[in-house]
Amino acid sequence: MSTNLLKRHPKRRAGSGKAERYMQPSLLMGLKQKPSYGYEIIQSIQEFGFVDGPAPPGMIYRHLRDLEAAGLVISSWKTEGTGPAKRVYQLTPEGEEALALWVEYMEQQAQKLMSFIKAYRKTAKTVIRRRSRPQEPTAE
Repeated sequence: MSTNLLKRHPKRRAGSGKAERYMQPSLLMGLKQKPSYGYEIIQSIQEFGFVDGPAPPGMIYRHLRDLEAAGLVISSWKTEGTGPAKRVYQLTPEGEEALALWVEYMEQQAQKLMSFIKAYRKTAKTVIRRRSRPQEPTAE
């Protein structure tokens, strides 16, 4: 990316906005691995690579409420042990189905991206080869 383009759009970068876009499948996958409470989910979804650093708790809880309202997760209060009660979330069968659909979608996107990258690499090699050829003398 040229520096001029970066100067004109300093806050834009490739892939920006993906944290919010892939929050639902990240949460569903985190809960597929094990039922969890909010803070634990925030830690576990970082491994999927869609969130740089810790996800904002407000965003996580908003998405969890939306997932619960849609019937994709259920929650219950865990009151045993010391400390405050924790709301523990777990995947429902509908959540499992939604996650499977997300994975299918991601596989299709990955194939499209790989096709695009291959086309770029092929074109880039052609351009590099053209640039590396010695210039033919021009008639004056």
